Formats: sequence, C-alpha cells, structure tokens
Amino acid sequence: MEMNVEEDHYNVLGLPSGEEGAKLTEKEITEAYRVKALALHMGKRPNNPHVHANFQRLDTAYGILKNESSRKVFDQRLRDQTEKHRRHSELLSLDSVLSYFEARARAAVAYAKMMRKLGLEVARMPATHGTTDTVPKRETRGVGKKVINDLNLGLLDEEKILKVSWEKLGGGGYTAEMLRDLLSKFGEVEDLVIQEISALDGD
Repeated sequence: MEMNVEEDHYNVLGLPSGEEGAKLTEKEITEAYRVKALALHMGKRPNNPHVHANFQRLDTAYGILKNESSRKVFDQRLRDQTEKHRRHSELLSLDSVLSYFEARARAAVAYAKMMRKLGLEVARMPATHGTTDTVPKRETRGVGKKVINDLNLGLLDEEKILKVSWEKLGGGGYTAEMLRDLLSKFGEVEDLVIQEISALDGD
C-alpha cells in the first residue's frame, strides 16, 4: 500500500501523531475510524461534494494504521520527517546567528574606518582654526561613562555613544558647534557633552 508521508494518517483519523500516536492500540485506531466514518457518511452529509474523496482518505489511513508492518514503516517515516525538520530548523537558526555576527563584523570594520577618518579630521582642525605649538597641561575629552552618570543620562544607549579625546593646543579650542559640525559628517549627533580634564602635572 502506497504511503504518503505528507499525509499524516493519524490526523486523518482525528488521533494524535508522533510518538504518542505510535503508542495507540489497534482498538483505539478502529474506534477512531468508526467515529470518523459515521461523521462522513453520505447519508449524513448528502450535499458535500468531497464525501467520496474524504472516505478514500479515511480508508487509506485506516488501512495503513491497522496493519502492524505498514504502521511501523509509516511511524519511522514520520520520525525521519520530524528529524529532518528539526535539523532544518537548527540550520536556519545557525544561519541567523552567523548573519548576526557577520553584520557585527561589518559594523566593526565600518566603525574602525570612521574612527580613522575622524582622527584625520580632528588632526587637521588645529591648523584650520589657528593654534600655537605649545601644548598646555589640559586636555579635552569626549563623552565618558562618568560624565553620563553625573549628568543623569543613564538611559542613553551606550552602543550609540562615541567617545573621542584630543589635546587642545594653544588658543585653538573647539566649540560645541565646531565639534557637532565635524561629528555630523559621520551620522546624526543627538547630544554632545564635553568635559575638560586637567592633565597630571609632569613638572
């Protein structure tokens, strides 16, 4: 008898499938067949054009499940199909994880390129705005975690925080407007926090 794996014969009889279905007795299968046959009887539903096809499905399912050898073969096919679906789901999950890390890797490369470009831009700024060669014992740093906490900005997404530090040369200080214009070249600037930190006295 031909078996259609896409057709779950247990479900056709209104029975549970899988390992639970494999434990059903022949008596339980026969009883389920009788209940379904009664519900599909032509006399009960004379206007249903699918009655004949439904009876054929019911008879096929019952014929396979009431025969011990054919039922064992069908049960094994169901197990194989379930295992195949499980492996497929695992592969999809693995692909999803790999895609995630590939995206993170691409983002890291893009971030590194952006930081190199930003460094070049910052390096050119003193020459643009006029400075001396004297390096004072103060430096200006970008946003740090301590600054954020002090300003009660703990709700900020740390992945979106860009921390930049540089030496402030001579009279060429950077205003917030200058820094915002510079940083906006690399994306939207939501907030800009500047903190000046005194360098340790080396004298």
